Amino acid sequence: MKLDEVPQDHSSTYGGHSKLVYAVDASGHYQGTQSDGWEPEAYATQLAVAELETQEAEAEAAWRRGELSPLKCLMYRYRMDEPALAQIAGLWQWRVRRHFRPDIYRRLNPALLARYAEAFGLPVEELRRYQKELP
Repeated sequence: MKLDEVPQDHSSTYGGHSKLVYAVDASGHYQGTQSDGWEPEAYATQLAVAELETQEAEAEAAWRRGELSPLKCLMYRYRMDEPALAQIAGLWQWRVRRHFRPDIYRRLNPALLARYAEAFGLPVEELRRYQKELP
């Protein structure tokens, strides 16, 4: 893409910010420039966010029914998937999936809760409150 062809579609998904992209200048060299959105990218982002919101709602309903721990709901709320949560918390994916079980989540020790709290940017007390709220 040439420097003068960088999209400037004023995307609402950027929240008023711009993004660094690289384009070819007149002399054929790559140069960094700002873009404030591209309509196809905004559409794809909106679809992805809608899917995460749907997954969060399903996980929350399962939590309210006592089928899942709140961990899966929080994972989707904070725009993560299992591999991302596992990597951020420093755990194996199978352990994260295991912690989605309410009976296991209820017994998590404070050190594991602290890892999840840090991953979500929440205070540990909030995750402890979720432990007590399990049906």
